[in-house]
Amino acid sequence: MGNRLSVIATRTGDDGTTGLADGTRIGKDEPRMWAIGDVDELNSAIGLLCTEVLPPDIAAHLLDIQHDLFDLGGELSMPGRAVLQPARVGHLDRLLADYNADLPPLREFVLPGGCRAAALAHMARTICRRAERSVTALGREEGLHATPRQYLNRLSDLLFVLSRAINRSAGRQEVLWRPRRN
Repeated sequence: MGNRLSVIATRTGDDGTTGLADGTRIGKDEPRMWAIGDVDELNSAIGLLCTEVLPPDIAAHLLDIQHDLFDLGGELSMPGRAVLQPARVGHLDRLLADYNADLPPLREFVLPGGCRAAALAHMARTICRRAERSVTALGREEGLHATPRQYLNRLSDLLFVLSRAINRSAGRQEVLWRPRRN
């Protein structure tokens, strides 16, 4: 493949702009860059989650998701191109169904917590929701394929379900919201 990046500090962004994959320069504060940054932050949060002791199947799925998120970031950096395939949304749907089938029904809202890994999954879920909002806003302004938005919507749901599965695997109870604590 050769060297993709031979120089990291190019100084070309010192003026507040950055280059997209197609060579276009845009402001670092434009909606496209917010969306790219939020997807990148989500990928980093999932990377942090992956440093925890996880069930091997969940760790493998999260690594696969990180690759999808890198594809999504690439799509966002190439206006007009579709990189993330719709089949990946279907893949998340299947994972959601599989993991949710093994969990008890929810009778109350779940607070982020339990074991550290589950709490990190919740943190990734909230970052995913922000990324979804950024991608939705970008799509409204510039028009995007539906797959990135659908993928992030499904992924946030999956991260919630995985947080429950992680707590269960660790033998930890979920932290349930108690509406009338007084």
